[in-house]
Amino acid sequence: MSGTTELTLGDLGERGIQEKVFQPRYGLTEGFGDDSAFLAEVKSPAELVATTDSCPTPLVNLLGEPDLYHAGWLLATINLSDLAAAGAEPLGLVVNYTLPKATTVREFERLLEGVDACCRAHGTKVAGGDIRDGAAMQLTATAIGRCAPGSRLGRSGALAGDRLLLVGSPGYLWAAALLATGQATLPERDRDEVWHRACRPTAQLKAGRRLATTGLAHAAMDVSDGLFATVRTLCEANGLGAAITEDVELDAPVASVAEQSGLTPFALAQTWGDWGLVVVIRPGDVDQVKKTLREEGIAAQEIGELTTDGQLTSGPENESWQGIAQERFSATSWHGGELSTLITEVLGDGRNPRVHGTGNAVYGS
Repeated sequence: MSGTTELTLGDLGERGIQEKVFQPRYGLTEGFGDDSAFLAEVKSPAELVATTDSCPTPLVNLLGEPDLYHAGWLLATINLSDLAAAGAEPLGLVVNYTLPKATTVREFERLLEGVDACCRAHGTKVAGGDIRDGAAMQLTATAIGRCAPGSRLGRSGALAGDRLLLVGSPGYLWAAALLATGQATLPERDRDEVWHRACRPTAQLKAGRRLATTGLAHAAMDVSDGLFATVRTLCEANGLGAAITEDVELDAPVASVAEQSGLTPFALAQTWGDWGLVVVIRPGDVDQVKKTLREEGIAAQEIGELTTDGQLTSGPENESWQGIAQERFSATSWHGGELSTLITEVLGDGRNPRVHGTGNAVYGS
């Protein structure tokens, strides 16, 4: 690509993009150039699942890092995380990019590098896609996965008394925002780790598959719009309520950021952007699930119990949980924005978090 990286996509045109960008990168992919992508031979018995989602403006881009690599990585993670919630093994990703003609070839390559790197990290690949020109950048993907027959996880299947487990390590994305805006400081090594985790969120595919195939999880949902929105949606799907403990553990660097910023650990844990899972576990299986995931190097902690009263409560006093959530087609829908106001809008003061919306974003949740 030497000599072409400063050209724009408009300079190359569609045929030039195919020849100069896609062919060197995907030419050896089976089915490249065909009208339909080839994913994999599906050995029966198996159940196929699919999800599609678009990529919003990554918060890290607003924190002074304009590299489109991050948008590419996030696009893949968003879609693969939905497969994780189903307990599925990914077969491949089909992508759709709308980009301004003024986008440089190098910028486009960085976007592709982010998508490809995230797919490799999760054991899958880009199988095909489409590109078109438009006034504004829009990034969308569809992920296809397979489940063992009868193992697919959904949002229903919970019972009163079941426990809610949070799988993954929450708080890294908004800890990075607090660090970037000077509201906390860390030693360089810890700061770099927080930034890296914020830029490279991973889908909990291994955890989802393990819990689905063993039958230890009975429902699951990924944390895409905040912990509050996730728990609320699971409760609505099962006609139940939930009592959340607020007694959560954060990784040491994130916990330090919360303390320095005057936030409770729960205030940072209930944010979105780290792509964990909330899974529903029968009471007698909690210890086994924690052990199973710990052996895989995956963090998991119990955060509450499902109840019959239909209410959402939190804390030792079981007060009404007025949590953080982002909701599409509302004033709180995430499209980026002014960094000076975002942290206050999302985190509030950590003791009385601002309520975002009253419903759940169904599409792409």
